[in-house]
Amino acid sequence: MKLMTKVVTAKEMQALDRHTIEEVGIPALVLMERAALAVADHILALPKEKRHQVVVVVGNGNNGGDGLAVARLLHLAGTPVKLLFALPPTQASEANRIQQHACAYYQLPVTTDPAVLSEATLIVDALLGIGIARPVEGHYADLIDAMNQAAAPIVAIDLPSGMNTDTGEAMGIAVTAASTVTLAYLKVGLTTPAGEAQAGHIIVADHIGIYDL
Repeated sequence: MKLMTKVVTAKEMQALDRHTIEEVGIPALVLMERAALAVADHILALPKEKRHQVVVVVGNGNNGGDGLAVARLLHLAGTPVKLLFALPPTQASEANRIQQHACAYYQLPVTTDPAVLSEATLIVDALLGIGIARPVEGHYADLIDAMNQAAAPIVAIDLPSGMNTDTGEAMGIAVTAASTVTLAYLKVGLTTPAGEAQAGHIIVADHIGIYDL
């Protein structure tokens, strides 16, 4: 893998996000839409048989919001998509709820039953973002295990859920992805042997609008 010129930690990426939103004035939803476009473009470039049934696994944070936006874009492009919510949709960030509303408008199918993963020809991992600070346990760990056990390949958004952003190590358990579309900059953990093994083919979506300090 060829490294980009900028590699960031979780703390650095969060600071760049805040500066872009609060100081530059680019709304978070604009950044989310541009991130989703990059992920959707990667998926739509895959062979059609891999897109026969996409299941997007949605967490309740902004990574989940990215996944919801990806699902909407795939739906508009004619790709069958189902949403698998990790938690009840009401337990979500503001941006996530806005994306939920848009998906509901387009009547995307929704479930909380992991059994839907058996129907997938492609899984999109939008469960956990870069801010993970403790080992993954309970329902989230079970859901990651179910994703890994499914036959379908996984495309991770930003980095595989459960991976430590700075070390690449699994925080108890992590998604094993076929490919990872990391947003704005390469994350330090993705440059480590452990991170590369979990992330699969890494694509850096470096034109989503983040202001470089």
